[in-house]
Amino acid sequence: MREVQQITAYRGVVLLLWALVVYDAVECRGLFWDGSAFLVNLLDREHFHDFYAARAHIDWLTQAPVLLLMDAGVRNTMLLTMAYSAALFAVPAALYHVALARVRNDPLLLAAVIAIVAAVYLPTSFFIVGEYNATFAAVTAAMAVVLTTSGRSVRDAVILCALGALCLRSYEAMVYLGPLLAVAIVWASRRGAGADLGPRVLYALAALAFAGAAVVSAATIVDYWDHPHFLKVRSTSVDFWQNIQFAIPLAGFVICGVAALRRPSWLQGRGPLIVLGVVAGLLALSPWWRALHLPSILYPPSHYVARQAAGILLALLLGGMWLLASRQHNPPAVLTTMGEAAVSRRLLTLATALTFAAAVPDIALTRLWAGYLDGLRSLVDDRTGIIRAETLPLHEWPNKLFFQDWSFPALTAVVSRTPGKAYVVSDQDYLSNPPFEPACGLLPRLSGYGWRGPG
Repeated sequence: MREVQQITAYRGVVLLLWALVVYDAVECRGLFWDGSAFLVNLLDREHFHDFYAARAHIDWLTQAPVLLLMDAGVRNTMLLTMAYSAALFAVPAALYHVALARVRNDPLLLAAVIAIVAAVYLPTSFFIVGEYNATFAAVTAAMAVVLTTSGRSVRDAVILCALGALCLRSYEAMVYLGPLLAVAIVWASRRGAGADLGPRVLYALAALAFAGAAVVSAATIVDYWDHPHFLKVRSTSVDFWQNIQFAIPLAGFVICGVAALRRPSWLQGRGPLIVLGVVAGLLALSPWWRALHLPSILYPPSHYVARQAAGILLALLLGGMWLLASRQHNPPAVLTTMGEAAVSRRLLTLATALTFAAAVPDIALTRLWAGYLDGLRSLVDDRTGIIRAETLPLHEWPNKLFFQDWSFPALTAVVSRTPGKAYVVSDQDYLSNPPFEPACGLLPRLSGYGWRGPG
């Protein structure tokens, strides 16, 4: 019974992840916000858009399919956009798949990774072009390998080296995630007493890669500390509560965590079922909250705002996984209680249900995004010249969920059958809300390209 439940949870979440990859690729989710600007710069310049060296490894991995298609002669921006979207979503999905596969035989670790998908990935992935999506997935996969390796496996050591190389230049959150993984790898390698020299060297290299990622991140933070974009990021990092897709499961985890630490036996009762059941219900119904309270909306830009808090939550969950797998001689009472078969089965079921509930608002927003994109495409195909964004119903539902003033030229060029025939351009001065890179606000050429598809 226990094994059947674990297999069902594992396969169900994996199928959900890959189904979302296909759906989000078809609906061109990679164009949201900065994604359109990154893609047109990639197409216009015909090389990697790696303007930010500290995140270059993630960019190379996710942009390579587009460059390969360009080299093969593809000029259909619909196909190129789908390929870009597919790469952006497939990379984290594949890495979470690795993590789930590694821990599928341990119900508590499996529940923890599934919880990460539900509370870290899905609530912050509408802004999929953000490198943190792949970074968080890579770190989760690395911790899953660390906690399930014997310390003697060359294959595991090679996997950790590859993940460390990817994370070396990936995202600033590695300033705290890097040391966590480096120490965990050292801990895991010491379990392999008597291992050959080869595995020991590889584990050491993997630990150094993750430590190096922390150094790169720290140097980047120092270099860009006074950059206007970083000033804005720091000022909004405490606004994660605006993302109800993230705030709801976070509140549920906090309630369960506090209750379990105060009284471990609480986990044996109906408490977790009630709390996380309510959380799952609220998440699944969140797309329709605005019918009762107009300001209570799912807001895709808040995925970007919540990413720092999501990184901290990820670090806590990974640390908790490490504690669960450390097999202490005198573990805290809460860990002993969580290890009971009935409790671990219940937590796995609840985490799985929470993940499927978290997919509902993601799908609902993607449907709205598809309609928004269709409207923009019809607009630029029917008009010519510069279209002032301020003349459009930007603040009507659902347009207000998706528009970003400085990326309008890029987005409307990508979806146009004849790029350059018409652009939507905002009146903004690019000072109050500047793009991170000045070139992102320019009118793209996209000579020889065009949207070829239905609609």
